Order: sequence, then structure tokens, then C-alpha cells
Amino acid sequence: MVRKAEISRKTAETDIRLKLDVDGSGTAVTDTGIGFFDHMLSLLSKHSLMDLDVKASGDLDVDAHHTVEDVGIVFGQALKQALGGRESIKRYGAASVPMDEALAMVCVDLGGRPYLVYNVKFAGERVGNMETELIKEFFRAVSVNAGMNIHINVMYGSNNHHIAEAIFKAFGRALDEASRTDSRIEGVMSTKGVL
Repeated sequence: MVRKAEISRKTAETDIRLKLDVDGSGTAVTDTGIGFFDHMLSLLSKHSLMDLDVKASGDLDVDAHHTVEDVGIVFGQALKQALGGRESIKRYGAASVPMDEALAMVCVDLGGRPYLVYNVKFAGERVGNMETELIKEFFRAVSVNAGMNIHINVMYGSNNHHIAEAIFKAFGRALDEASRTDSRIEGVMSTKGVL
């Protein structure tokens, strides 16, 4: 079973092309025009062991909002497509990741129901060349378009970079666990028989 997807999305605000290989090795090629966001996407790829290739151009003269949100939309769509009917996947995943003084815990459910819980407090409005509030917008877009629960809880932390890095690493690790197949699972991981 090949679990890959390639999605393109063009609007008046952004133009995005994204390739995703769920069963990759964590190789990332990222070019969004937002350096800090590229760094976070590379971390997501590395820790999920999914290969990610994303090229995005957006109205960065306005701000980074449309680009970050739309990359989240396309990533979510690609993940949904690559997972297909979600047969034999473990469905749930959780990871806690420390980054120096920060600790993030992320739990995910690939059960087809979108929901985001986001308990994160940043120490400032920006990290690098990106507004910290856009991290929530990215994960909301992923949740809705992938059809997944994402619970993000930052237990503590004072450095914006460290907080964000812990979140993206933990999300990647939780996603890796949830998307793994298990030969013992017949059909989908649900007593309903469908997701």
C-alpha cells in the first residue's frame, strides 16, 4: 500500500504545492518564504518520519497568516488522502517532548473527527519572522482538513522558539505513532467498523 499524496492549491492569496510520503524517512524540502515556519515544518517531517516537500508563495507583504493557514489546509488534505480508508492504522498517538525549559504534550486521533484543543501561552507575539498566534491557525487547518483530533498542551516554557519547537516535534512523533500500521488490526480501529 502506497501512502503518498500530492496536493496543489491556488487562491488569490497563496499558491501551494505539497508532496507527502507517510512512509518516508523524515526528509523535508520546505520553501514557504517564512524562515521560522520552514524550520518548524522540517521538525514535523523529521519527527514524524514522513517525507515532506512543500513550496508556497503567498501575500507575505500583508502578513504570514494566509500562507501558514493554507499550508495547514494542504498538509491536512494530503495526510487525509495518503491515509486512504485508514485501514490497519493505530489511530491514536501521543508524545511529550522537552526543549530546554519548555515541555509540550501532543495527543492525536486519526479517527476522522476534526477537533483542536490548544492550551499554549507564548511569552511574546513573534518568533523569528512569524507571529506566534499563527501556530494555532496551522494546527486548526490541519485538524479540519485531515479529519483528526489534535490536543496540544504546553505544560511550561518561557522561550518562544523552544515552545514552538517542542510542539512541532511532539506533533510529529504523535502523528508517526497514530499513522503506523499494525497487522493485528483488521479493517479500522473502531468498534463501529468505520471511521
